[in-house]
Amino acid sequence: MINKVLIANRGEIALRVIRTCHEMGLKTVAVYSTADRDALHVRFADEAVCIGPPASKESYLRPDRLIAAAEVTGADAIHPGYGFLSENAEFSDICADHNIKFIGPTGHTISLMGDKSLAKTTMTKANVPTVPGSKGIVQSVDEGMALAREIGYPVLAKAKAGGGGKGMRIIHEPSEFEKNFVSAQTEAAAAFGNGDVYLEKFILKPRHVEIQLLGDGKGTVIHFGERECSIQRRHQKLVEESPSPIITPELREKMGQAAIRGAEAVNYEGAGTVEFLVDADMNFYFIEMNTRIQVEHPVTEEVTDCDLIEYQVRVAMGETIRKRSIPMEGHSIECRINAEDPYKNFSPSPGMITTFHPPGGHGVRLDTHAYAGYYIPPYYDSMIGKLIVRSRTRELAINKMKRALNEFVIEGVKTTIPFHKQLMDNPDFQAGNFDTHFLDSFDLKPEKELN
Repeated sequence: MINKVLIANRGEIALRVIRTCHEMGLKTVAVYSTADRDALHVRFADEAVCIGPPASKESYLRPDRLIAAAEVTGADAIHPGYGFLSENAEFSDICADHNIKFIGPTGHTISLMGDKSLAKTTMTKANVPTVPGSKGIVQSVDEGMALAREIGYPVLAKAKAGGGGKGMRIIHEPSEFEKNFVSAQTEAAAAFGNGDVYLEKFILKPRHVEIQLLGDGKGTVIHFGERECSIQRRHQKLVEESPSPIITPELREKMGQAAIRGAEAVNYEGAGTVEFLVDADMNFYFIEMNTRIQVEHPVTEEVTDCDLIEYQVRVAMGETIRKRSIPMEGHSIECRINAEDPYKNFSPSPGMITTFHPPGGHGVRLDTHAYAGYYIPPYYDSMIGKLIVRSRTRELAINKMKRALNEFVIEGVKTTIPFHKQLMDNPDFQAGNFDTHFLDSFDLKPEKELN
């Protein structure tokens, strides 16, 4: 049994976990850096422990301080949220060594799925479609050029470790291969301490569609349908929705079963997401597995009426999943509201929020840690919150999101709200006619032209 959960994170996801734990009758422990001493997750947890100065590497990324906080407060489990140490295999193992339950997969599973080349090999063996490419790390430019000729241009050089678009280069023709391949290696080494790169076919006009999974570590895995995450910039998602506008019930089941096979191959425990690229012919290809709860998990919760955090905790307690189909109903959209200036290439906009008026009404959900008077620190992710709506159809959900965005007032910092308003009005977005490169040509109009 689990009685007290330490949340090894901050911001809205820390609050999100605290709420579910309290509903389950569990005690909670918040950890915080000195920059977060006035944060809401600190106020609403049962206990709170300061773990260091503002820099993440001296606070939220310090396993020793997190374990010490768990031991001094008597926490018998740690929920990592997303980001920080949520996909750190060593941290999962350290928790196990200290008899603290890590609410997530084992270190072995995290390592296996975190290594993109090993993950691809694992999925191929499980009969999950993968993007054509190298079987492992490409050791040289000559080897890479030979492979590129074989699979056909354009190709993608991709870092073995890490994510977030770092260590990735699209190579369109042989003349630019060496420059971009070496650039990907250099960036990967700087970002992750590992310059290994592999090569795969670059899918033109892809859709980014992912399957939400839950495994009990005892051999049973179920899926909760798909999310579409194609509206993104520099490989960072801005808008997510469920279900996808292009996925049929037949394709959903085919993708879901493929994702389940992959998760069963590693005896997966906890919530996880298998991410696919879908091409114009509705072929789908595995790209990676996220071994944690996703930022965009609320849209799945809205269309399945499930609390995924609760399910995470229950399987961590040893509960067995009963094999069943999870029905989806209605349509949900999530807009990430970040403290960024969309008119300056989405540059960060830290500072004091002077006015904060959240939207409300039927079918509107806001996951946030912000409030009037809250100072958004420059040290962490710039997310202010996630605005989620649900309605009967996609068209009605878009209309509801437009209304909610118009009600959302944040002053003192720049936000992505103006971008989201224009996106919801875009005819191609409304028609579901977009791919992962949609924002490359998106024309953001000045706010004065919208009034």
